[in-house]
Amino acid sequence: MLVYVDDLIISGDNHEAITEFKAYLHTCFHMKYLGILKYFLGVEVARSSAGIFLCQRKYALNIIAEAGLLGAKPLNVPIEHNHRLTLAADLPFPHLDQYRRLVGRLIYLCFTRPELSYCVHVLSQFMQTPKEAHWEATLHVVRYLKGNPGQSVLLCKDCDLQLSGWCDSDWAGCPLTRRSITEWFVILGSSPISWKTKKQQTVSRSFVEAKYRSMTAVIGELKWLKGLFHSLSIYHSLLM
Repeated sequence: MLVYVDDLIISGDNHEAITEFKAYLHTCFHMKYLGILKYFLGVEVARSSAGIFLCQRKYALNIIAEAGLLGAKPLNVPIEHNHRLTLAADLPFPHLDQYRRLVGRLIYLCFTRPELSYCVHVLSQFMQTPKEAHWEATLHVVRYLKGNPGQSVLLCKDCDLQLSGWCDSDWAGCPLTRRSITEWFVILGSSPISWKTKKQQTVSRSFVEAKYRSMTAVIGELKWLKGLFHSLSIYHSLLM
């Protein structure tokens, strides 16, 4: 059972147990059953013979409308290649609340849009004192969303419960701190379940050292997921 304030999701493979549990909750609280899950906290849920699709189309369209870019031309990439946003020296952006709100909404959108992880990671570093260039880069991301606001994540029905992880990093990618950026991506079977982009905590003295730090990060995530699955009584020989 997943609980957020007064909203609940109940999931399981035993329909009788779920029915009994819902009946028990009704005896304890005044509740309303809304049926099969379709929408929860901005995430739209759709089912097909292939599995479960998770997307945030409505949420993405609200972001585009709020930014006033419903009529703008879509872009093919979320951020420019070889950008120099960290070294931006133009005028400060005067509307701090507007920048923070938009970047905050993009952070939540990364829940179903892993390709936004890197650009949102970059933009979130300037919450304190954003420049005009940072605001323009944020609008660039929104125009990218306009090209495909309904892109989704598929949780496949057929799953062999094999955890796999990929990782990568640059070397001294931040021109100010010289710290490297780690990116990792984890799938269960063929379904993406976890991803992240994060600046490393210390300066790596070589490209190989940066790679090893990236590997350490994804291994830690895999170990945590293994413990989570075990706590849910999910065991499999391929689960590491």
